[in-house]
Amino acid sequence: MKKNLIRLLATVIDRYRAWRDPIGFARRLGVRVGADCRIFGDPSVIFGYEPYLVEIGDHVTVTHGVRFITHDGGVWVFRQDNPDIDVFGRIRVGNNVFIGLNAVILPGVCIGNDCVIGAGAVVTRDVPSGTVAAGVPARRICSIAEYKQRMVVRAVHIRSLPKDQRRRWLEENLP
Repeated sequence: MKKNLIRLLATVIDRYRAWRDPIGFARRLGVRVGADCRIFGDPSVIFGYEPYLVEIGDHVTVTHGVRFITHDGGVWVFRQDNPDIDVFGRIRVGNNVFIGLNAVILPGVCIGNDCVIGAGAVVTRDVPSGTVAAGVPARRICSIAEYKQRMVVRAVHIRSLPKDQRRRWLEENLP
């Protein structure tokens, strides 16, 4: 009973530390994280069992629910014949990348610089620099330049407004 309570307390403390400083916590797990990054969510869940196989460049946002999967668990079906079988792959994320809500990055994938990975994407292969990729499996949607062109037309410039003024503007101006 006492050991279970201690284990539970340790888990709560870890989750609190992860919530307070997700970058520092990810680094303590072994993830290589560059400068000016943002991680939303619990790094102990996001980076799985081999966090030391994940490398993240500078100015990267990892949103809630993203998962970095560094091993292929499917080889479990071969364990009767090959009890020691495992398949691993490093995951590398370049600089200036945004990874959307609930995306899954599979083993051995490299995401280049200046990329956007769409929400819910399952990234099964490398994503070249300057690409917006989305879908299951993730595929190229457009270039980052095309994406910027589309977004600039749709953009509103209210980010610096105080929260209450921003809300009022949005409620009054969006259909």
